[in-house]
Amino acid sequence: MSSGVRQRHGPILILLGPAALLAGLVVLGYYTTQSAVQCIYFGYGLAFVGYAGILWQAPKNWPLRFWLGLAVVARLLLIFAFPTLSDDVYRFVWDGRLWLAGHNPFDHLPSWYAERGFPLDGLDRALYAKLNSSEYFTIYPPLAQAVFVLATYLAPNSVAGAAIVMKLCLVAADLGSIWLIIELLRRWKLPEDRVLLYALNPLIIVELTGNLHFEAFMVFFLLLGFWLLLRAQTDWAAGAFALSITSKLLPVMFMPFLIRRLGWGKSIRFFAVLGGILIVLWLPLVNSDFFTNFGESLQLYFRRFEFNASVYYLLREVGYQLEGHNLIKWIGPRLAVLVLLAIVLRTVGERNPSWRTLPVQCLFAIAVYLLFATTVHPWYATLPLLLCLFTPWRWPVLWTALIPLTYINYSYPEYYENLTVVTVEYVVVISYGLWELLVGRKDLTE
Repeated sequence: MSSGVRQRHGPILILLGPAALLAGLVVLGYYTTQSAVQCIYFGYGLAFVGYAGILWQAPKNWPLRFWLGLAVVARLLLIFAFPTLSDDVYRFVWDGRLWLAGHNPFDHLPSWYAERGFPLDGLDRALYAKLNSSEYFTIYPPLAQAVFVLATYLAPNSVAGAAIVMKLCLVAADLGSIWLIIELLRRWKLPEDRVLLYALNPLIIVELTGNLHFEAFMVFFLLLGFWLLLRAQTDWAAGAFALSITSKLLPVMFMPFLIRRLGWGKSIRFFAVLGGILIVLWLPLVNSDFFTNFGESLQLYFRRFEFNASVYYLLREVGYQLEGHNLIKWIGPRLAVLVLLAIVLRTVGERNPSWRTLPVQCLFAIAVYLLFATTVHPWYATLPLLLCLFTPWRWPVLWTALIPLTYINYSYPEYYENLTVVTVEYVVVISYGLWELLVGRKDLTE
């Protein structure tokens, strides 16, 4: 393209990326359903083309604050879009209405209330019919439950209204995360425009804001914990990590990496404060049935649920060949033990641990966890993407563009896992990750 054409049409070309991104988000938010795979592919494809265009031109055109403004607009664009790519919202509302009626969601299965003719206000057959987990105890931890209560209190008679309240909370958390990412990039003397890898990523915007996944809170409080640790505010950092864990349980796996960085003396105080805050936050949920019922739900993730796995699917096939049936109840828990062992060995074997290398260690932990997991939904790519911003690794960026392909599983008359798509997804991502390891990324703490 000639320089004259660039000068005449420069502003138009610059806006093509944002236009494609926003158009793709509109398609995904307002014009698709979970089973409309062609529409999902078109929306995500358009959005990621725009995302790639923005990343290509952002360092050369317009200040960072313009692109951050676009990130805000992109999230606000989906505030009034009902979450159609996930039906978790109905369980959120169910749990919130139970609390408002004075009942603990961990006490009984939804089917228990159905068998008794829905005796509580707000719990009816219409809402029950839309639950994807009527035979499972709720799995959502305290902070998530608090947001459910707030949403159903402010919108007691409307699922859509409650969804809007939750989205506003999630957007606030996500925007806080963007600010903290910039602060951490500055602290570690990394390019500030790396924040755009997260702030404008279509998967992050659609899954966290559009589909109401509480990774937004987990990420915000995790980043806040990192930021406070760098400022030597250890007690406050413990509080932030506690809130992250009570949003989603995954940050627990990062805690071992803090021990050698804090030192044994500070670690004892840190984990005492962390444990105390966790007890206080979990206490409203705990009764005589809590541990049994919550534990039963956790076991489902290791012994029953399957979606978009990698190593587990290979082992499952071996199990079919050897035993003639699915060995998930045996394989799942043992893979979890291997993840724990890998994290412990990584912690013990780490050389010269520092705060600068903490994101690399956390990225290793979540990568191993997801590699061995039996269930890997699209929004599970949030943590790898976030952590890679502070490292040389970029395979998570590629993964966020490929993992939406798994929505094809919902497009069949009955649910069916397309293993060809899963294979392509992991072969491409793992191949690129190996290339980064062997060729492209020599200094892993850069």
